[in-house]
Amino acid sequence: MVKRTPCTVGAVRVLIAPDKFRGTLSARQAAEAVGRGWCRTRPGDEVDLLPLADGGEGTLQVLVDSEDEVTRVRVHGPLGDPLDAEIAVTGDVGIIETARASGIDLLSEHRRDPTRTSSRGTGELMAAALDAGARRLLVGIGGSATNDGGAGMATALGARFADARDRPLRDGPRMLVDLVSIDLSGMDPRLAAVGVTGMADVDNPLTGPNGASVVFGPQKGASPDDVVLLERSLDHLAAVVHRDLGVDLRAEPGAGAGGGLGFGLMTFCGARLRRGIEVVMEKTGFKDRLHGAALVITGEGSFDEQSLRGKVVAGVLREARLADRPTVILAGRAAVAPDGANVRSLVDRFGEERAVHDASRALEDLAAELASDWA
Repeated sequence: MVKRTPCTVGAVRVLIAPDKFRGTLSARQAAEAVGRGWCRTRPGDEVDLLPLADGGEGTLQVLVDSEDEVTRVRVHGPLGDPLDAEIAVTGDVGIIETARASGIDLLSEHRRDPTRTSSRGTGELMAAALDAGARRLLVGIGGSATNDGGAGMATALGARFADARDRPLRDGPRMLVDLVSIDLSGMDPRLAAVGVTGMADVDNPLTGPNGASVVFGPQKGASPDDVVLLERSLDHLAAVVHRDLGVDLRAEPGAGAGGGLGFGLMTFCGARLRRGIEVVMEKTGFKDRLHGAALVITGEGSFDEQSLRGKVVAGVLREARLADRPTVILAGRAAVAPDGANVRSLVDRFGEERAVHDASRALEDLAAELASDWA
C-alpha cells in the first residue's frame, strides 16, 4: 500500500483499487500510474493504492507482502514442458495461482490446443505448498489454458484415472473420453486435514451452453470441433464421477472456472469455491480502506460483460455502492457502461496505439484529467 498524506484544506481521500491491465500493466503498476496522475493535478489529496485480483493472474502478487514468502517450484506446464512457477506460504496459508503453472500466457499462439493441456502443474504447486507447511490452501483458478476438469491437478495429488484396460490415462481432456474408472485412494492424505478454497473469477457451470468448453474453449484456441470434443470429455468425466464417487457438481456455480478446475477442486479435494475478488478483498482489508474514501477508482485492461460476472471491477462496484461511494472505472478499452458508474477508456481517449504501447503514461494522463474534472 502507498499513501500520500493530505496537506491542504479541502483535500479528499481517494481509494485506487484496479485489476491488472492484461498484457501491459500489473495491478500494482496500474494503481501507481493512476496515483501519479491524480496527485499531479491534486497534490494535496491522499491516495490509497490497493491493487486487486480475482483469482486469476496477479493474485499471488497482490496477496503477498514480502518476497521472502515466495518459493520457486519446478512443475509441468500446460503441455507437459518443465517450468519454474511460484507459490507463497504466508503464515499457514498456501497461495497457488493456476495461471503460473497452467496459464494461457505460458503458451505461444501456435501451441494453443486446449484438447491437450493439463492442470497437472496446479496440483504440483498445491503439493509444494503442503510440503512447505501450509494448513490451508487458496487456489486461484483464473487464467488457465486447460479444460480437463481438474483431472491433471488430481493426478498430481495421487488420484488415478484409468481406461478400460486399467491403464492410467495420459494428461489432457482428449484422453478423458476413454475414462472408465476413478480411484482416489492414493490421494495425498494431507488434503483430508487441510481446508482448500478455490478462488473463482467466473460463476459458469461445468458443462452446457454456459459451461467451460462452450464459453471459454474458443478463448483458449479451441475450434468448433474442439469445443464438441471438450464438452464431451467433461460431460463424460462428470458422469463417471457421479457413478464412482456419488457426487454431481457439474451445475455448481464456478464448476466451469479454469476449464473445470473448479469442479475438480470441489470433487477431488473437498474444496469450497468462493468469488476470488471477495477473498482478496477480505485479505487486503478493502472494506476498512473504503471507509472514509471520497472516491473509488478501479479498472482493468478490457472492461466488458464478463467483467460484471465476478471480476475485480464488479466486486469494487458492489462494495462501493453499498457504502454509497462514487466510483470511476478506468479501462484500456470499454464495451459496457454500468448504471451509476463513470467509465473512461484509454482507447477512446488516446487511441489504440498509445493505449497498448504507452499504457502507463496514458493511464497517468487519464487519471490527471479525471482529477481535474473532480475538482
